[in-house]
Amino acid sequence: MDALILLAEDDRSIRETTRLGLTDAGFTVDAVGDGLRAIDAFRDHRPDLVLLDVMLPGRDGLEVLRAIRADGATPVVMLTARTEATDVVLGLELGADDYVAKPFDMAVLVARVRANLRRARHDLGHDHDRATLALGPWTVDPDGHRVTGPDGDLHLTPTEFRLLVALAGAPGRVFTREVLLGQVWDYPDVGDTRLVDVAIQRLRAKVEADPSDPSLIETVRGFGYRARS
Repeated sequence: MDALILLAEDDRSIRETTRLGLTDAGFTVDAVGDGLRAIDAFRDHRPDLVLLDVMLPGRDGLEVLRAIRADGATPVVMLTARTEATDVVLGLELGADDYVAKPFDMAVLVARVRANLRRARHDLGHDHDRATLALGPWTVDPDGHRVTGPDGDLHLTPTEFRLLVALAGAPGRVFTREVLLGQVWDYPDVGDTRLVDVAIQRLRAKVEADPSDPSLIETVRGFGYRARS
């Protein structure tokens, strides 16, 4: 899979080991060690995917993520040595597509990178001629990657959009977190179910009239989630 990866990691040893591992896997890698250089490299080189350390000098990873998301939907995988759930959740809420905790296995990181690239390239295809979907006041156009409502278009990240299409495409069906990881994130065997829970929270914040009392995307306790039928 030919792709340009921007790797932003301040630890020289981790940066070089990761760069070599990704290069061996067939990727072209642009590696930088601070947040300011990461933003410049992103704007100058337009990578296919960004691997972004949370703790960076100059600008931290979350600031870099905000700059990337203000500029587009390039896949971003956060790299973090932190284990606190709040750090993971904050990155995902700001629009990261995934995260990998350090120390990580190189094979796992490569698998995550490939999955994110496959999803991004699939999103650009628009070749399935899928029917328009509805969820409450929202009309979802899967091929046009567009969601409209009474007040106009709704902005969703690519991950949020894939999640909405999955749920709205089968109203009343209960999706387990594991099934959603496979269908939306392309992770049938590896992944953290917090990815699903945070994405559901983000999606509810945008589509529900009252996200604290959701009526369109329901939680089925002990099982997962479903869209209102």
